[in-house]
Amino acid sequence: MLSVIAEINNLFWGMILIILLVGTGFFYTVKLKFVQVRKFKRGVRQLTGDFNMNGKSADHNGMSSFQALATAIAAQVGTGNLAGAATAIVSGGPGAIFWMWVSAFFGMSTIYAEAILSQLFKRKVEGEVTGGPAYYIEELFNKNFIAKILAIFFALSCILALGFMGNGVQANSIGVAMENAFSIPPLLTGIIVALLGGFVFFGGVKRIASFTEKVVPFMAGLYILICLIIIFINYDNIFPAFQAIFVNAFSTKSILGGFLGMGVKKAVRYGVARGLFSNEAGMGSTPHAHAIAKVENPVEQGNVALITVFIDTFIVLTMTALVILTSHNVVGGVELTGISLTQVAFEKTLGYFGNIFIAVALFFFAFSTIIGWYFFGEANIKYLFGKKAIGIYRVLVMISIFLGTTQKVDVVWELADLFNGLMVIPNLIALILLHKLVSKTSNEYDELHK
Repeated sequence: MLSVIAEINNLFWGMILIILLVGTGFFYTVKLKFVQVRKFKRGVRQLTGDFNMNGKSADHNGMSSFQALATAIAAQVGTGNLAGAATAIVSGGPGAIFWMWVSAFFGMSTIYAEAILSQLFKRKVEGEVTGGPAYYIEELFNKNFIAKILAIFFALSCILALGFMGNGVQANSIGVAMENAFSIPPLLTGIIVALLGGFVFFGGVKRIASFTEKVVPFMAGLYILICLIIIFINYDNIFPAFQAIFVNAFSTKSILGGFLGMGVKKAVRYGVARGLFSNEAGMGSTPHAHAIAKVENPVEQGNVALITVFIDTFIVLTMTALVILTSHNVVGGVELTGISLTQVAFEKTLGYFGNIFIAVALFFFAFSTIIGWYFFGEANIKYLFGKKAIGIYRVLVMISIFLGTTQKVDVVWELADLFNGLMVIPNLIALILLHKLVSKTSNEYDELHK
């Protein structure tokens, strides 16, 4: 079964989705005149100006802009930044990190467009504000039958990709990390994470927003600090690490001992695939959070949204990659991948504390992602079945979390890649076909705020 799924993913994540994802980002980058550069300062200013941690602004009418951003980052910053970076380096060589950066740069314009569309077409379902790609996909082709089918296909793919398979990936990595650091059986970890997740799920949007706005800034800040300390300790390897990233992005040459130089095709495939899994630009997931932000103009949330990709990939993911590459001799001929490689890299510099730190950090990173992805799936449950089905969905997600800890890491990652790929297609179709509306909305806002 694994070989069949891997072959499908090789088709999906060969040139097809890479061209579609990077191509859409490039298209919007040109169309919106490098919006990720022009709007970066404004996005940071809006983000810091809306910062609050009182936990009182989330209700049936939505979240604050900062809470929506925190929920989006909670979903983005997870195993893709810790285990995913290691998987990309081992599978595609250090050059995969370069292609992560490339996809993230163009992805910043894609997520800007996603956030604007999700704001434009959000609506109230049974008294609660909700939104996401299914709602703007519905607007295609004068809302005809094909548009409805595409919207339903997206909604089902999102529920499977994030609520079930994706959360299985998060739980799997938590289970491995806890077993490595504390010898805790994965089954026990699965039970604990499932119960904790259920506690937040059943608290509704207010508890989700309160959790993410408090946990995300703290966990990201602490993780970046520890990474900087390790990189500083291994400062002699900083230049070789960057050299390996750039050289291996375009050749098979091996620069760092222990890491093979892979082919360019593998570097691109794993870089873009892991990059998408990490920052989710173009995948259609984070628009569910951006849709319910309380902002005066949709473009304001677009400005904030592009900052999420920058934080996720250019800061957090890059920190993980540099820790692994500056500690390159940790592999020593032993085949490691996923979170195990990341843990060993931290342990090399910090001793056993590094192993423990990654286990704890991954728990918070992955658990916050579980919360975010649960929320995105819930939005699509509302779209398909209404609020009456949410209770069943919550229980099924808890079961998926538990089962995720029992699977082999390669099986879970391949399944996640498959369903991520299925989600991408209808979302990108809508993004391309609705580009005039995005440009019009963005340009009108720019005219008013010159």
